[in-house]
Amino acid sequence: MEEHAVIPSTLYVDLDGTFTKSDLLFESLVIAIKNNPLNMFLCFFWLLKGKAYLKHQLSQRADVDTKLLPLNSEFYTFLLEEKSKGRKVVLATASNEKYAKRICNESDLFDSYISSDINSNLKGKAKLLLIQSKNEKFSYAGNSREDFIIFEKCEESYLVNPTKKAKKLAVQSPTSKTFDDSYVSKLVWIKQLRVHQWLKNLLILVPLIVSGKFMDSDSILLSVLGFISFSCLASATYIINDLLDLESDRSHIRKKSRPLAAGTISLVNGKIAAIILFVLAFAIASTLNDLFNLVLILYLVLTLAYSLKVKQYIGMDVIALASLYTVRIIAGAVIVGVTMSFWLLSFSMFVFLSLAIIKRCAELKSLEETTKVRTTGRDYHVEDYMVLMSIGTSSAMLSILMFCFYVNSNVLADQYQQPTLLWLILPALCYWMMRMWIKTHRGEMHDDPIVFSLKDKGSIVTIGFMGFIALLAQVL
Repeated sequence: MEEHAVIPSTLYVDLDGTFTKSDLLFESLVIAIKNNPLNMFLCFFWLLKGKAYLKHQLSQRADVDTKLLPLNSEFYTFLLEEKSKGRKVVLATASNEKYAKRICNESDLFDSYISSDINSNLKGKAKLLLIQSKNEKFSYAGNSREDFIIFEKCEESYLVNPTKKAKKLAVQSPTSKTFDDSYVSKLVWIKQLRVHQWLKNLLILVPLIVSGKFMDSDSILLSVLGFISFSCLASATYIINDLLDLESDRSHIRKKSRPLAAGTISLVNGKIAAIILFVLAFAIASTLNDLFNLVLILYLVLTLAYSLKVKQYIGMDVIALASLYTVRIIAGAVIVGVTMSFWLLSFSMFVFLSLAIIKRCAELKSLEETTKVRTTGRDYHVEDYMVLMSIGTSSAMLSILMFCFYVNSNVLADQYQQPTLLWLILPALCYWMMRMWIKTHRGEMHDDPIVFSLKDKGSIVTIGFMGFIALLAQVL
C-alpha cells in the first residue's frame, strides 16, 4: 500500500525585513519627499487618517524599483526549495498592495499575496486574522517582534533576519528555524561610516598650519576637537545620504555593495547610528566657540540640501561639493580665530570643484562599460563627459593660478618664515592635477578621487611633498 506524501501547510512570508532586507514604507517616504519636499509636511495629515492611508498616499507618489531590493539570500534559497516541492507560498505584507502586487508579478515564487490597502494596515493581529480566515493550518516567516503573535498560531515558524527584540523573544518562544541571522562586523560599520573619508576633514587643520599656530597647544587641542566633531557629523551625513540614495546606489556598478544599499546593515540600525553621531558631533562642538557651531550647522544644511535635491541638478551638485570642502577650511579658521586669505579660499573652491567634476566624469566613464546612457538620480548623460572635462580641467588651471596669487600676496610674510619656498609646490600641484585628469580620461579613476589618491603612489608622494614644503616654509 503506497504512502501518501504529506502536503506541507501554506507558507505565508512577510516582506519587509524577511523576504527583503529593506523597508518599503521608508523607501517610498524617501522617494516621495525627493520628488516633492512638500510631501514631508503632508505625511502628518495622512497619518492622522491612519497608517494604512499614509502608506497608500506614499505609494501613489513614489515608485520603488522592487527588482533592486536586496533579498535575504539564505531564506530565498529555502523558499525556492519549498516551491520546487509544490508548497504554496503567499506573500503576506503590511506594505501597500501596489508593491505586493508588483513583487508577485515579477517573481514566480509567490502564488498570491495579502497586503495593506487604503483602509487596513495588515500588521500583527490583523494579519493573523486574515491568514486564519484563509487557512486553518499555515506556516509563517517573519523577522520582528510583532510577528510572534502569528508564530504562536502557526504550524511552522521561520525567523528570518531577526531584529534585536525578536532575538530576545526567540529565547523564550523558540521558532522552528532561523535564517540569515548574520553578525555585522566592525569592518562593515567602518565601511559605512566612511572612516577613510575623515581625511577630508584634515582641511580643518589648514588654517592652523598656515597661520603658524601649529606650535600652540591650545590651538592644536581646539583643532583636534573640531576635526572629531566634523568627522562624526560627516559620517552621520554619509548615512543619511546612503539612506536617501538607496535605489540609485543599488543600480550602480560599485555603490550597490554599500552596506545600507546591500542590506548588510539594516535601515533601522543605520538611522540609529546617524542620530548618535549627530548628537556626538554637536556635543563636542558645544565645547568650542559659537562661530564653529554656526559653520557646523551650515555644513549640515548644505549636505542635507545636496542629498535631498541639489544632487539631482547638473552643475549645482559639483558646486555644492566644492563648497562643502571649503566650509571645512572656514571651520578651521573660526576655531583658531584667524582670517583666511581670499586667494587661499579661491584656490580651495577651484581645486575642489575640479575634483568634484572628476568624480562625475569617472561615473560617466564607468557607464561606458554598461548599456546605460545616463546616471541614476543625477541629471548627467554620457555625452556630457567632454563638456565636464573641459570645465574640470579649466578649474584645475584656475586653482593653480589662485595658488600663485596666494603665494605672491603680502600677507604671507607674517605667516611664513620663508614664503618663497611655497613656489616649489607649484610644479607638484600642476603634476598632480594633470595626473588626476589623465587617469580619469583613461577610465582608471575611482568614483571618489580622495579614495584614488589614498591608493595611488604618485598622488601620495606628490601630496606628501607639498605638505612637507608648506611646513618647511613655516619653520625655516
